[in-house]
Amino acid sequence: MEKNFTIALVGNPNCGKTSIFNALTGARQHVGNWPGVTVEKKEGTVSFNGNEISVIDLPGAYSLSASSEDEMVAVNYILQEKPDVVVNVIDSANLERNLYFTLQLIEMDTNVIIALNMTDEAVKKNIFINTAKLRDALGVSVVTTVATKNKGIWELLETSAAMKVKPGRPVQPDYWQTMNRESGALAEALVEEGIAGKESANLVAVRLLEDEAFAQTQIAGCPTLEKLADKEKDRITSRFGLEPGIYLADQRYIFIGQIIKDCVRRETPPQRDLTEMIDRVVTNKWIGIPLFFVIMFLLYQITMGLGNNVLGGYVDSAFGILGRYVSGLLVNAPVLAKSFVSDALIGGVGSVLVFVPMMFTMYFLISFLEDSGYMARAAYVMDRLMNAVGLHGKTAVAMIVGSGCNVAGIMSTRTLDSRKDRMIGILISPFISCSARLPVYALFAGAFFRGKTIGIIPLAGLVIFSLYLLGIMVAVAAGKILSETLFKQEKSYFVMELPPYRLPTLKSLIQHMWEKTESFVRKAGTVILGIVVLIWILSVFPVGVEPGSTESLLGKLGAVIAPVLSPAGFGSWQASVALLVGIGAKEAIIATFGLVYGAGEGMLGTVLAQHFTPLSAYAFMVMTLLYSPCAATIGIIKKETNSVKWTLFSVLYSLIIGWIAAVLIFQLGSLFI
Repeated sequence: MEKNFTIALVGNPNCGKTSIFNALTGARQHVGNWPGVTVEKKEGTVSFNGNEISVIDLPGAYSLSASSEDEMVAVNYILQEKPDVVVNVIDSANLERNLYFTLQLIEMDTNVIIALNMTDEAVKKNIFINTAKLRDALGVSVVTTVATKNKGIWELLETSAAMKVKPGRPVQPDYWQTMNRESGALAEALVEEGIAGKESANLVAVRLLEDEAFAQTQIAGCPTLEKLADKEKDRITSRFGLEPGIYLADQRYIFIGQIIKDCVRRETPPQRDLTEMIDRVVTNKWIGIPLFFVIMFLLYQITMGLGNNVLGGYVDSAFGILGRYVSGLLVNAPVLAKSFVSDALIGGVGSVLVFVPMMFTMYFLISFLEDSGYMARAAYVMDRLMNAVGLHGKTAVAMIVGSGCNVAGIMSTRTLDSRKDRMIGILISPFISCSARLPVYALFAGAFFRGKTIGIIPLAGLVIFSLYLLGIMVAVAAGKILSETLFKQEKSYFVMELPPYRLPTLKSLIQHMWEKTESFVRKAGTVILGIVVLIWILSVFPVGVEPGSTESLLGKLGAVIAPVLSPAGFGSWQASVALLVGIGAKEAIIATFGLVYGAGEGMLGTVLAQHFTPLSAYAFMVMTLLYSPCAATIGIIKKETNSVKWTLFSVLYSLIIGWIAAVLIFQLGSLFI
């Protein structure tokens, strides 16, 4: 047995691949409950019997006829990298649908193992699979697993190691042998032209006849082969009465149907399981969307009430104690040193870290909704709203993912099949309120709306929820306009798997909560610290000016921008600089205010109340929501679009929309206040 070999994990979305990956490698990586969470391959290692095994977690794919970018990652890796062992992870409760991909892997003569995952879920649904018969029918090893409980993981490693030494011999179905014979002439031509070797020629030929995208690229620029492929396709269509791709799909499902008949026993199920009963309400066409917004409203109320007001208060007090202690130590220190420590470190970075408990609370709740299976339903019900305005239903997934981080939301657009759909998804994702904006909302909502209510509803949480709702409305409206102007609207269909509801484990929730909040803390200690130091330098120079005054470099810079923001109600140089810095990182807006107002130790909210009114504060929050994406988001837009033009367009049009919205809110609000 060789020292090193590679295992690739493949399968349909939501089959538990990433759970198996974590169980094999111990990798700490988020596991979501909707397709598209794994948009790039992830790699880990595991030591087994003295061997170092590389494990690749590939994006979910329903077939090898990839139509979206994340599916192409999986297909290209299998075809080009040729891993030593391919572990095909299958959802035991959905065997029939999952086996289509399995047959395509077998047709490729891949060294494949079936990991029959989530067998506990199948048993709950009274589905029982005869693994011995399944193994004999397909000619591949079958291992039963429950990845979330580490069951079958050791056996999977043992089987993979054995398969590396002695590859299996999958059963090649009759229909595949027939199609290989029919594609013989095309296969010979591929060998003669040097496109494929003798061993792979038949596979490439059949995939050409199926119009598979990857195979088409292999003969691009070779008119002779293109004409021959079209000719052979017409001949086979005439013989079977179906195009080759349709014929093969039909034959695969016939073969799968026989396997299901021979290998699966279904007992009389209970009248209605819990998932079905909950879904009758959660996915109801009348109740589903209002329920989603109610749940998000409650999420922000709990985040503000518990995370910010209660837990955040303790951290705020701790920074107050720290500030007084440090001030005592620096009594005789130079003025600039005291300013740097008090204003930049404690007043700037400290004012951001105060919101860590709030982030913990929000991410704990979001992780609960994801791992329980609800977020998949949220995407499903939002599909109706997306289609109503001419957008692809999968755009809802990007919007929901983007509520955690716009970068992740933009990356999740890789699951969209059409480039036009992807472009629209990328351009509207930055309007979704992300976690980086939440501390800004919390600061202003706490300063101006805490303690106020509308009836029994706390106003601070309602204000933050209104911003989340406004972001969705602007994103949907922008998507509608883009689809009818810059992009030609096209009809596409949304396929999403709804996992069964599960009660998340406390360990999993804490792990996910920490993973997401850790990036916030890390950014505060790196990116935001760097920004704060730069802002502090600009605020104390030129030498001799009063720190943080209008005569400083920072004050002069803000004064240039301030007149443009004056119609929105916050035309001060301090607010101008804060928004400018926010393009680097939205959290840095708070740090900048803390620095320019010299307000650390929990006093920032009080100071802001002297410079803003409730109306101008809300207009500022709207501007923060809608104006330019942060630097990280701008970078990912450039990477995903591969276009400077579209990146600049995204920045400029969001700036304009943010300014118009803030001005409208302030000016119209001033008429009634």
